[in-house]
Amino acid sequence: MSDQAGAPTAAVAEFVTVMRRLRAECPWKQEQTHRSLVRYLIEEAYETVDAIDEAETGGDYDHLAEELGDLLLQVVFHAVIAEERGDFDLDDVARGITAKMRRRNPHVFGSDEAVEELTAEQVDERWQRIKAVERTGRPEDLPSALPALLYADKVLVRRDRSGLPPLPAAGPGDDLGRRLLGLVAEARAAGVDPEQALRDAVRALDVRDEKGEDR
Repeated sequence: MSDQAGAPTAAVAEFVTVMRRLRAECPWKQEQTHRSLVRYLIEEAYETVDAIDEAETGGDYDHLAEELGDLLLQVVFHAVIAEERGDFDLDDVARGITAKMRRRNPHVFGSDEAVEELTAEQVDERWQRIKAVERTGRPEDLPSALPALLYADKVLVRRDRSGLPPLPAAGPGDDLGRRLLGLVAEARAAGVDPEQALRDAVRALDVRDEKGEDR
């Protein structure tokens, strides 16, 4: 925890110092590159997602804090590698995201309407408009490594924002992929995150299996 509300401790600076030393003195860490660390970044992200599910259902927030630390390790590791190359450092990363948050939240940091006058949906719409202006001329391709359900959801979001007609309902004669896409569209219409919904369903199935319950 911070020493005072809004005043971070020196823990983050100490961690950066530790990572710099490990990078200088640990043979394995010396060999790592941005590319070689990708697999660990992905693994830690997924482990953090699992820890969030566990914390929200069982209250194990210590485990979540641990997994967030592992995820922070990946961020700092990449920043230290970039620092050695003269590309950027962790302060640059923090300054960049801070500036982005200020730009994309004018209802909080600007002279825009007060927060209570906007709905969450309106805030998201404004965020997307500002993002679109900032990214003019830059590629808008979705990451190819996204899980299929999340990828489908984002594609449907883009269709909606482009003014394209709603996806036609899938029928019994459609192939499995098209029917799954129809379920993602159904989830979006209901305001449900399809990725999380499936994770919750599988987790509940695992629990029933452990208890020997019939399904």
